[in-house]
Amino acid sequence: MDVTTDANVPWLIVGLGNPGPEYAGHRHNVGFMVADLLAERMGGRFKRAGRAQAQLVEGRIGPPGPGNRRVVLAKPMSYMNLSGGPVNALRDFYKVPVERIVAVHDELDIDFGTLRLKLGGGDNGHNGLKSMTKVMGAQYHRVRFGIGRPPGRMQVADFVLKDFSSAERKELDYFVDRASDAVEALVIEGLERAQSTYNS
Repeated sequence: MDVTTDANVPWLIVGLGNPGPEYAGHRHNVGFMVADLLAERMGGRFKRAGRAQAQLVEGRIGPPGPGNRRVVLAKPMSYMNLSGGPVNALRDFYKVPVERIVAVHDELDIDFGTLRLKLGGGDNGHNGLKSMTKVMGAQYHRVRFGIGRPPGRMQVADFVLKDFSSAERKELDYFVDRASDAVEALVIEGLERAQSTYNS
């Protein structure tokens, strides 16, 4: 069985962020922003998922027919550095192979708004990825949303836990929309085709 094409096996799409209104606009929470838009597109609302310590939307993306994909969309409600626990619990519950998991996250080493899609690799100091890799290995997909490096001597921790700048906010909705398109393309068309379109 090819898990990437079997329609009965869901994809687990995980937007990484920190829970709570005080974190909502931070650069570190761009994964939540993308997940919220994907939920809206699916016509679903996030609901707390029992013991999994996550909010979930279940549904399908893609056109009706063979291109349609079953999806579990998740926002871990642990803090970022503990994301692996809730994601692993959902993986076990839904019996999702690691290669059908997509983490959407902020990426310091890419310019603001630039996207990179890949399978596997290191965590690049990202605590959410570090936690996920620790519990289930590194062979999951990533949609990396560039936030750029901190200006001057600002510490990385301070930078990621700040809201986007006023200039960035003017373009943020467009880039979140594009990242959501990239997630859908990855799930429906596969990594290589999605990379050729969105890896700018």
